[in-house]
Amino acid sequence: MTVYLVGAGPGDPGLITRRGADVLGRADVVVFDRLVPAVLLELAPAEAVRIDMGKRPGERGRQEEIHAALIEHGLAGKTVVRLKGGDPFVFGRGSEEIEALRAAGVNYEVVPGVSSAFAVPGSAGVPVTHRGLSTSVTVVTGHVGDPSAPGGVAWEALARAGGTLVILMGMEHRAEIGRLLMEGGRKPETPVLVVQWGTTAAERSVRVTLSELHAVELGPPATIVVGAVAGLDLRGGGRRPLAGLSVVVTRPRAQSEELVSGLAGAGASVIVCPAIAISDPVDSGRLEEAARRAGEYDWIVFTSVNAVDRFVTRLRDGRALGGARIAAVGPATAAALARWHLVADVIAADGGAAGLVASMPDAPPSIAGASARVLFPRAAEAGQVLVTGLLGKGWEVDEVEAYRTVTATASDGAGAEILEAAATADVITFSSPSAVAGFLALSGGRVPEVVACIGPATAEAAALSGLEVDVVAAEHTDEGLIAGLISRFDATLTR
Repeated sequence: MTVYLVGAGPGDPGLITRRGADVLGRADVVVFDRLVPAVLLELAPAEAVRIDMGKRPGERGRQEEIHAALIEHGLAGKTVVRLKGGDPFVFGRGSEEIEALRAAGVNYEVVPGVSSAFAVPGSAGVPVTHRGLSTSVTVVTGHVGDPSAPGGVAWEALARAGGTLVILMGMEHRAEIGRLLMEGGRKPETPVLVVQWGTTAAERSVRVTLSELHAVELGPPATIVVGAVAGLDLRGGGRRPLAGLSVVVTRPRAQSEELVSGLAGAGASVIVCPAIAISDPVDSGRLEEAARRAGEYDWIVFTSVNAVDRFVTRLRDGRALGGARIAAVGPATAAALARWHLVADVIAADGGAAGLVASMPDAPPSIAGASARVLFPRAAEAGQVLVTGLLGKGWEVDEVEAYRTVTATASDGAGAEILEAAATADVITFSSPSAVAGFLALSGGRVPEVVACIGPATAEAAALSGLEVDVVAAEHTDEGLIAGLISRFDATLTR
């Protein structure tokens, strides 16, 4: 097969290329570096072997191990992805790895990535070139010492060359770099931008002059931009309200797209860590039978998107509903019905089972002994609030198990790397009581500092599990959850 050298981008997992994501999705083996975001590893198949070859600060001598791993798995006929931060050929030693693969007769392909040398300054509002300020850019590693030695950098010559300097891996020697550049002719007042963890939720930046570079306290990984362009700030005027936050979404991946998109649009770095998975009911035959007899009921009530999808797919067509009316617990469930071209007759004014009960009419008086009947396709774990409430209003309720909620596994996207990233994030969102229980089981009780819930039932479950709930959506929808987070953080976040 093939070894693919894939650039993972500068840090934001959304900045991997489409080709890189496609290759990663077909990998048998992933050999990754320390700075590769954990969420990117979840793009690989669950059964793919993941090999951490990242060198920690101060660690040396692992390159031969990397070569050996790539050759071993490549010769074994595997699809191997060598996932490297930034671009494989920008201080990534990608060329050395290719030389080793060629010598061993292993087929390879390079998938370029977005380099931090250009993406990080751009994300921070600094163009590396600008007419009238800089018509050239030089990317250099932060090495100091004998400039004539292998890998040496002639800082005085770079100072005289002018243009923009982008320095990677330079924080350890920042004081000496600043001194050498000034000795070479760069003015002490030359603008400098230093960005740590660029393009990620942990991004921090400092603007100083060249004479002040030595005093910057940011640590690695950092990008240093030296030149007149570093005095520009072209960030958008509309600051995204959740910028700088990492937010966990605990829904199954197939149901998380809209929430993920909304959070990302508000500036958050989103970690999808499914806490639950949706499984078939214990007795699918009962659900099939209920779908065949749907037209015999006065009402069919739905309290989740999953119930809608699991039940409606069993209908022969829309005519099977006959004269049955439909009730939905909230806007998200009503929207799920609409995707099947079904319109809810009742949508709970206040989300949750109790709100749906309040929105339902009383059962009409029986005619010739006939009962007023409600069909309730539900999760196996559903509580009795809805059933009890409808019985109190005179309805006869037939419950049928439409699906089961189970704790997610690595094959569902809840692998060790993503769980660690989720447990150390800033915020976690829960959309159901089962997601609360599932995440706590998977994480061993570790949760981010801020807990946000889509509605009161979920918040109550979180509180009963010992969590302090910081945000409860006023409107029990994705939009309401995002609005609650913005209300909680927008006044305190700074860029």
